[in-house]
Amino acid sequence: MNIGAELLRSVKEMKTRKKGRVTRVKVSWIVELRLKTGLSQTLFAKLLGVSPRTLQDWEQGRRQPSGAAKSLLKIAQKYPEALVELAA
Repeated sequence: MNIGAELLRSVKEMKTRKKGRVTRVKVSWIVELRLKTGLSQTLFAKLLGVSPRTLQDWEQGRRQPSGAAKSLLKIAQKYPEALVELAA
């Protein structure tokens, strides 16, 4: 299991246990994609040809990818193993 996915699961569990309330943590599709690949923000950004700061802005919803970046992310979403293979 990759460490990012495990940490995210642990945070969700802690939020759920708090005073019997159920708290949903909304994670962007870009974060889910990156965690699915098991790549760090730095490496994921490098493979997409963007800065880590730009990736962080996308993940936190401050900005949206456009043009070629959005197309590349959609391809990576359908074939995440392709990014993992590029990273190797």
